[in-house]
Amino acid sequence: MTDAAEAHHEFQARGPHSHVQRCASVRKIGRPIVEQLQEIFLGIAAKERPDDKIEVGFCAHDGTYSMDFAVQCIETKGNVAKTLSDYVITMVKEYQDDHRYKALGAGISKTAWNLSLDLPARMWAELDIPTLEFKRNVAERDRNKTPIVDVDEEADAMARKCVSMYGPQKQPLIQVRFLNEVDVDAAGHALLCTLEQYRETVRKPTWDATMYYTTRLKKRGIRMAFLNATPQGGGVALMRHAMVRLARLLDIEMKWYVPRPKNEVFRITKTNHNILQGVAGPEECLTDDQVNTIKTWLYSTARRDWLHKDGPLSKIEDGGAHIIFVDDPQMADIVPLAKEVEPGRPVLYRSHIQIRADLVDEQPDSPTAAVFDWLHSRVKEADMFIAHPVSEFVPKVVEAKKVAYLPATTDWLDGLNKELRFEDLQYYFENYNAHALASNQPQLDFPTRDYIVQIARFDPSKGIDTVIRSYGELRRRLYKDTTVSQTPQLCIAGHSSIDDPDASTIFDEMMELIDAEYPDLANDISVMRLGPIDQELNVLMSNAKICLQLSTREGFEVKVSEALHKGIPVITTRAGGIPLQVEDGKSGFLVDSGDYRMVAEYMYKLFTDEELYSTMSKYAASHVSDEVSTVGNMLSWLYLANTMAGEEGKKLEPNGRWVNDLARETAGVPYEEGEPRLPRRYKI
Repeated sequence: MTDAAEAHHEFQARGPHSHVQRCASVRKIGRPIVEQLQEIFLGIAAKERPDDKIEVGFCAHDGTYSMDFAVQCIETKGNVAKTLSDYVITMVKEYQDDHRYKALGAGISKTAWNLSLDLPARMWAELDIPTLEFKRNVAERDRNKTPIVDVDEEADAMARKCVSMYGPQKQPLIQVRFLNEVDVDAAGHALLCTLEQYRETVRKPTWDATMYYTTRLKKRGIRMAFLNATPQGGGVALMRHAMVRLARLLDIEMKWYVPRPKNEVFRITKTNHNILQGVAGPEECLTDDQVNTIKTWLYSTARRDWLHKDGPLSKIEDGGAHIIFVDDPQMADIVPLAKEVEPGRPVLYRSHIQIRADLVDEQPDSPTAAVFDWLHSRVKEADMFIAHPVSEFVPKVVEAKKVAYLPATTDWLDGLNKELRFEDLQYYFENYNAHALASNQPQLDFPTRDYIVQIARFDPSKGIDTVIRSYGELRRRLYKDTTVSQTPQLCIAGHSSIDDPDASTIFDEMMELIDAEYPDLANDISVMRLGPIDQELNVLMSNAKICLQLSTREGFEVKVSEALHKGIPVITTRAGGIPLQVEDGKSGFLVDSGDYRMVAEYMYKLFTDEELYSTMSKYAASHVSDEVSTVGNMLSWLYLANTMAGEEGKKLEPNGRWVNDLARETAGVPYEEGEPRLPRRYKI
């Protein structure tokens, strides 16, 4: 308890002091230990008192019932918001550390949040606790009066409300609400970031340009709608969660919709994805029945949800969006439907994969050409074809004047990227090892041994077999005379996506490869499909010595920039848009796809040359472009909406320009010499 606090009731639960002492003794003699923290939820409430003090209530909840509480009063010392947030952060940190708890989430009363608006964001940034704000429900009999509720009672209610928002994966449930709109951050209850935090993630010109368009769009009341296939699991979904989160802070109307899930369709669309990238089997093709299945799936959701009043595809006068952005080849049929309803409304299509344009252009009878013919017959009506920034991704049949380039992005404030304090790093690392043990996979011996990581979906284009062969070459040839305990391990991990049925097949193939060709290294190769817990991937990336991304086909793969941002050198292939992110020899190394021997050579070089590693790490961390951040991404979409939507909107023909360049120039803050940005004229 701080000196400024007046206790009404202290927490009663005692910390496990004997357990802590035993763990410390074991660590002291050098024996490995896995310490599992008890997972809890918190409730926080506060109210001002007539004597200018704040009464604060805390509740600890084990997921079944309340287990502990405290009530204290604090002096405000003039700055109520900072005093309250400092006090709560200190109390929660001490309570967790003393009792060996890990809070999975916290509920905070609306009154407490109003007293300290930055408290939830600080809980997320400093203590890794998603904090959800709730109003207190008032019983029917009390609606005509203001009932008096003690802060301990309200804190208990907040904890219970928080628990109700979590699912079996110990994460807030994804909310898909009326009209199949994705209601991000637990339907807006989770307050993870502030606008000021986002401002600090980018350089001043990027922020100024973003605010330039924000002001104009708010004044004009422009409504934007994004439509893609799934709300969770892939890079598109990650970008949209972050975009809508930032849009709420900017107070602009941006909504995100997904169709109702259908596994039959996901098998078809994943095969189409593989065919377009040129990694499908020769027998795979798109049939007329499959084309009809995809269209029926999308039209059923559109008719039930999106074409009605206030739906995104309804007429603008009926509350429809002023501009529509369509992601994913799965959603192609939405483009002509949207144009049929409102012909003058801009509809922009974003192509987020590496399309084998060479097969489309040069082999018109190939399955790739057939799938793209189907895709293009739908999206040719779009006002713009936005591709990852590599010209070879765009077949010649696409009108050149409609082509624009825009990279994938990541969010520096989300669970994948934010900095974690040591206690949380340890918690997630031990969670990973516990999951590995339960899955009969090797555990990572970090920090005793270094490890190499590739984080990616289990997909045929991710080059996971090359990752394994590269590690085998490193260990068998370059470390052949080195004691095993002095060699690095290999970690291959990734989330699953609900529209990706290939993951299990690829996982099984990789395990068969290890068993058949590298049985002597099997105990040092940890291969894991993880649940949707971003911080586990964050910890694996943050503590790795080297990051690999050895894809054979790739649109962009922003995991590369995430690693560089952490100062982790990356060895990657010259596949798709990946080389745009890595400066060869400065922030990492580029190799040809499948060249596992060269990958091994570069890994060995980074492990054995400390000066090279240090120089490369520092350069990587300081040369990541704003273009791959959420704010940089928002800037591009706001520019497009401001330019093309509404009565003042006009036709825009980018003719192969980067959207970010157009946005910066129009806002009057073009790129200056020396400002980090992705290469503009890269060719595969």
